[in-house]
Amino acid sequence: MRLRALLETDALGLRLLGGEDELDRSVRGVMTTDLRDPSRYLTGGELVLTGLAWRRDTADSEPFVQILAVAGVAGLAAGEAELGDIPDDLVEACERHRLPLFAVHETVAFATITEHVVRQVSGERAGDLAAVVDRHRRLMTSGPAGGGPEVVLDLLGSDLDLHAWVLSPTGRQIAGAGAPLPGRVGATLAGHHLAATRAGRRAPHRATVDGTAYSLFPIRNIGRGAAPASRDVRESVLSDWLLAVEADAGDWPTARLDLLQGVTQLIAVERDRRDAARTVRRRLAQEVLELVQTGAPPTEIAARLRVAVPVLLPGLGSAPHWQVVVARVEWDAEPGETPAVKGGSLAGGPIAQALLEEILVDPLVAGPDSADRIAVAHTDDEAIALVPLPALTAPLPDSTAAEGPDAADGAPATGEGPSLHADALLAAVREPLSAGLAGDGRLTLGVSAAVHSPEGLRGALEEARHARRVAAARPGRVCAAGHHELASHVLLLPFVPDDVRRAFTARLLDPLRDYDRRHRAELIPTLEAFLDCDGSWTRCAARLHLHVNTLRYRVGRIEQLTGRDLSRLEDKLDFFLALRMS
Repeated sequence: MRLRALLETDALGLRLLGGEDELDRSVRGVMTTDLRDPSRYLTGGELVLTGLAWRRDTADSEPFVQILAVAGVAGLAAGEAELGDIPDDLVEACERHRLPLFAVHETVAFATITEHVVRQVSGERAGDLAAVVDRHRRLMTSGPAGGGPEVVLDLLGSDLDLHAWVLSPTGRQIAGAGAPLPGRVGATLAGHHLAATRAGRRAPHRATVDGTAYSLFPIRNIGRGAAPASRDVRESVLSDWLLAVEADAGDWPTARLDLLQGVTQLIAVERDRRDAARTVRRRLAQEVLELVQTGAPPTEIAARLRVAVPVLLPGLGSAPHWQVVVARVEWDAEPGETPAVKGGSLAGGPIAQALLEEILVDPLVAGPDSADRIAVAHTDDEAIALVPLPALTAPLPDSTAAEGPDAADGAPATGEGPSLHADALLAAVREPLSAGLAGDGRLTLGVSAAVHSPEGLRGALEEARHARRVAAARPGRVCAAGHHELASHVLLLPFVPDDVRRAFTARLLDPLRDYDRRHRAELIPTLEAFLDCDGSWTRCAARLHLHVNTLRYRVGRIEQLTGRDLSRLEDKLDFFLALRMS
């Protein structure tokens, strides 16, 4: 009920002393108190009744009213029986804190006011519950059988004035009613949800982004016919959708929470329907992968690819170029586990498969159907994606008639095309996925170059796997590497054992570092510049703003301290690698 309604009831004997602009506040209950600090008993929304026994002098009013205001009470009603007129200091304190203040006539018992408010609030709650039940019935009968999650979200907006969005585990918007959720906000909310789920906190999870409160509900089918509940939260947390509602559900009644639970169940059924449709694409990818790995003839692989094209790219009519992406999810060993069984019996392949299907979707494209061009298979703990690239500007030759230098196996297509880049794939999803991996998991990705013939797929697969190993050698929970990194000496450095790396760099560089500390000679920066300038005395001296003779002196000192000769290619290479590994 509203505070205003109390003034309209003559039997309550209330007289307004201040706060006329706040009379539309909702009253959720009543509390009678004469404690100086009743904060421990306040939850917000109460009409507080007091006989003013707590007030001894004028200084007591301000702290008492401040406690009520901070607790979020709806209003204060002070009895006139004890002091007669309500003290001016109490009226002024309520005005400062914008707290509505009523005077209660001495002939009216607090019990009368309490009984009236409780009766009114209980009646309104019963009506609200009936309305919620009716809304739940409408939701169940109106969607999302064919209408998609938007039907349910529209009803939430029209009936309950709730703005809501369905998000993927990376924060990409799957569905929404009204204005789209900004991508950065979606990624932040997904990160909150994944972290809270991994921590075992009970849903709905509450988060605040840019001053706006959201409540996050997991979307998981737990009804009849649903898949068995996962024994390990890691099996589902990185693949489940979530429902983000622009509201704080912390003080919602049980009936409204049950309604939102029903909404998530409806959307979960729709998710299962879409996953079933994805099964065809997964099977196609699995068949192609098996052919590639077993060394099947190119003509057989080409035939299988021709079957896949109409499914992945309806209306294209010809075989596109392809890229291969490999993903792997690994978990740190639990106490007592051996490295061979780290993560327990948790299978990494299906988790990596679901993650890769999400990562390969353009994060700026809303809706679930943008994943329809992604075919991902998994084997053991590894997921492998075949990604068609239909818009490359190079011609799409027949697999058996490729000619010319650009037709070599594994060669990228000519011209600019929409090929995948490792860093770009993870740019929009690194933050939420790191939260989902929660300190004990790792996701690593490798991306091949584009190929335009079945003969190139085996090489592309190996290329993507090698790139993933490079990514795995880097620090961080979510890492990726591309095919371009395999043509560099940088590929070799991550695989050098730490003890070998330390010994190698110490033997070459420690004498120079010690000399620099004692004499401030800057031998290490000089060595770096000399190698960057390919041993050119003139260019190196100009870069360092030194006379050539000074540079020669420093290089001579480097050679003297290390016993190496910087005119020899082998010694230059050793110094170069030592600097890169240090």
